[in-house]
Amino acid sequence: MKKFIKYLIIKFYIIIFSITALANPNDKLYQKLDLFSDVLNTLSKEYVDDIKKDEVIDSAINGMLQSLDPYSSYMSPEAFQNMNRDTKGEFGGLGIEITMEAGLVKIITPIEGTPADKAGVQAGDYIVKINNKQVKGMSLLDAVKLMRGKVGTSIEITVRRPEIDDEIKFKITRAIIKIREVSAEIKNNIGYIRLRAFNQQSHNQLMKQIRKISNKKLDGYILDLRNNPGGLLSQAIKITETFLDGGEIVSTKGRNKNDIQIFNAKKGDSINNKPLIVLINQGSASASEIVSGALKDHKRAILIGEKSFGKGSVQSIIPLKNKGGLRLTTAKYYLPSGVSIHETGVEPDITVKRNKDNFKINSDTDNQLNYALKLLKKS
Repeated sequence: MKKFIKYLIIKFYIIIFSITALANPNDKLYQKLDLFSDVLNTLSKEYVDDIKKDEVIDSAINGMLQSLDPYSSYMSPEAFQNMNRDTKGEFGGLGIEITMEAGLVKIITPIEGTPADKAGVQAGDYIVKINNKQVKGMSLLDAVKLMRGKVGTSIEITVRRPEIDDEIKFKITRAIIKIREVSAEIKNNIGYIRLRAFNQQSHNQLMKQIRKISNKKLDGYILDLRNNPGGLLSQAIKITETFLDGGEIVSTKGRNKNDIQIFNAKKGDSINNKPLIVLINQGSASASEIVSGALKDHKRAILIGEKSFGKGSVQSIIPLKNKGGLRLTTAKYYLPSGVSIHETGVEPDITVKRNKDNFKINSDTDNQLNYALKLLKKS
């Protein structure tokens, strides 16, 4: 009988331990939520200045999202309503595409012809101060808010450039940013196409420019995607299939590995399979990497320049009850080869580092473009 009671007691403890173990995840979650509430109450009572609880909570939500990756963020109702302005080809600001890295704002690329580009800001620069205010510890949204302002007003940003020891300061005047997405010209019987962004009209503009310069005597084409920060996936697909005669362009895979979406090119190569070179650099990101990576995988183009940025994730816009929204990473892009470009980038077939002295895209000092022109003339 004693053995039987001892057996029951042992089994009882095992059951209690199992129930406790099962309950722990929820218990820990509720404990953390209680802790958050406790911290918030303590702040409102003890912090040296009065705080606005709603702003503090918004910052906490943003911090939670930023801990996942630099591209996920919370949008207030006002920001959610205005989210389309950056894809319409005209917006106010400095003219830079940015991300977060190691707690600092990293410039993916300055947009060509904008105040930041004219001031000398470069892809790969790290913004450490905005108007002498330290960026370290800010969210990406906070940094964007500081940099945006009335057109015609000035702002000072301090950057660190990897190859330079000293900080560099730029005083930049804010302006309406008008992006001229596509331009084209003929250079030494080569069709040179400069694509600066993937906005709503990019593909239509590209086709218009191709028709303008196309003739049967062209020796080939150069598609320049340098300092192109990307944009709309739909435009990346249309622009890629402009140069392909079918085949996979890109696929996306989400949390559920069986949830795969594949995008294929339609039949028809708009430049009649003529030789094609694509120029890329560290400022080529997102949609630029989809286009260049797909053309490389299909051996349709030779890639020249420097490794691209490595932004290969899909952000979905999810509405919230307060009429705000979440910009949340929900999938990653995969090239036809099955390789993800996220945080790795696209490697060029031929690496050509840009000249450090007086380098300017599409000028006499553009050694990458000059290399591509010579290569096409030889082929």
